[in-house]
Amino acid sequence: MIIAIAAVSGGGKTTVARALASKLPNAYVLHFDDYELEGPSDLCQWIENGANYDEWKVDPIIRDINILRDRKKCDFIILDYPFSYLQTQMRDLIDLSFYIDTPLDIAFARRIIRQPPNLMSELVDDCTHYLNVSRKAYTHMNDVVKPSADDMMNGQSAVDEIVRQMVGVIHKRRSTES
Repeated sequence: MIIAIAAVSGGGKTTVARALASKLPNAYVLHFDDYELEGPSDLCQWIENGANYDEWKVDPIIRDINILRDRKKCDFIILDYPFSYLQTQMRDLIDLSFYIDTPLDIAFARRIIRQPPNLMSELVDDCTHYLNVSRKAYTHMNDVVKPSADDMMNGQSAVDEIVRQMVGVIHKRRSTES
């Protein structure tokens, strides 16, 4: 079963993907950010131009999915992957997509904490850029990616609670497919 976890940057994808993998048997995580993918160089401009998800060349991820699928002991592949079902090459591979619905202020604060600026002027620059430019990318995720997912998780919940809910959905899905 291939499970995608989408959210805005700072929304909890990586943390939840790792925690979910620890609760599922024979689960492997592939992280979007670990790949050097061909794609738009300016995300904000890409959003302004209509956000064609097929501009992202995800062949390296698909290659790794196929390698993991060939392993007999791989029951779950968890994708820390921001696009849900919106990229054509990935759409048919994904069995279940979750969206972590994290309030934008929390996601932005997490990004600042994850990569703290050295100077107050850098913090002001980061905040100004967010308000004037990159917030459009965040709201795009909520407007376009979120509705494409199969299920939504509350990004304000504790990681353990999000994972508990995801495991329930996964087990329910697997039982109905059997």
